[in-house]
Amino acid sequence: MHLHLDPLGGVAGDMFVAAILDAFPERVDDLGAALATAGLGRFGRLVVEPHQDGTLSGTRVVAGGPREPHPHRTFADIRALLADADLPGGVRDRAVDIFTHLAGAEGRVHGRDPEEVTFHEVGAWDSILDIVASAWLIEATGADAWSCAPLPLGGGRVQTSHGLLPVPAPATALLLTGFPCVGDGIEGERVTPTGAAILRHLEPSFGATTAIGRLVRSGSGFGARRLDGVSNVLRVLAFSGVPSPTARGRDRVAVCEFEIDDQTSEDLALALDRLRDGAGVVDVVQTPVIAKKGRLATHVRLLARPEALDTVLDACFEETSTLGVRWHVVDRAVLDRSDRVAETAGRDIRVKTAVRPDGSRTEKAEIGDLAEAGGRARREGLRRVVERHGGGDDGGGA
Repeated sequence: MHLHLDPLGGVAGDMFVAAILDAFPERVDDLGAALATAGLGRFGRLVVEPHQDGTLSGTRVVAGGPREPHPHRTFADIRALLADADLPGGVRDRAVDIFTHLAGAEGRVHGRDPEEVTFHEVGAWDSILDIVASAWLIEATGADAWSCAPLPLGGGRVQTSHGLLPVPAPATALLLTGFPCVGDGIEGERVTPTGAAILRHLEPSFGATTAIGRLVRSGSGFGARRLDGVSNVLRVLAFSGVPSPTARGRDRVAVCEFEIDDQTSEDLALALDRLRDGAGVVDVVQTPVIAKKGRLATHVRLLARPEALDTVLDACFEETSTLGVRWHVVDRAVLDRSDRVAETAGRDIRVKTAVRPDGSRTEKAEIGDLAEAGGRARREGLRRVVERHGGGDDGGGA
């Protein structure tokens, strides 16, 4: 499924949630139950209600139930809160990633470490619920592609806990860097920091929506403000049967990085081998770097399954001398692949096959199997590593 966002009025967290629920009303009860199960319901709930502004009709989402006084929470506070919440791993990862984008932008604006950033408006429970609900709905729709029309830039000033700020707010402007924007002459905050962080998490494509599939659903999510001359609405269009021009798929990995300058090369090599074999680790690479005081050091980067992140982080601290590990969760494009066993020179050789975007296949034999098989098998295997096969050819060999 392909979901396209049309930000006629703009983009905010509550507008995003409302638009998705307007397009997928069958998700309303499930979302409410998920938030309650997660332990967030005791701080309030999202009330989903129909809305009509005199021109268009759709859905609004507002915070209901008991409300706590406006809190000031750090990024570390919110991450701990999400870690304790009973959420599916994919939802938690998406929510943390959205907050990570926010913390990074706020940290740059105020000259602070993202870990120490204090959220004000975004620290309120309604904003936390908006972000968690957005993450849940992104997972629930199962959309494999997102696109967006150019974003309205807005203008003027907005009142915040930091005083009057220009529109778009400084953190919002950082989050929107690289995204196409338009000036439609209507002032006001059109894209909120939360809305910008959700967009940065989705990394939608920008462009026309023609020839991307069959339109199957649409939904309109209203914001709280009224704009002069236009509905303050975010529309979502859902398409099915989207052509797939390539064999690419998508998944998410956690990228963990650190530097080592006080561990012997022999010991570090063994440590990285153990990390590479650890549960949840996808890959480990190392590169030489020059560290502080001109020291030769090793930069280590691990790719890990997000659900195994805590285990992988503990392993990094146990196996190496590092005192800190940086990490973030990212999307990646992956090719369709499969494994098979081929016989070469009388030995079974494992072969990995990948389907390229043009439909051709590439095959690569496991070098360890070839080495064990001896010289002839290794020569044959290496010769065939770079062979390409047409989409209908099963090919052969290692």
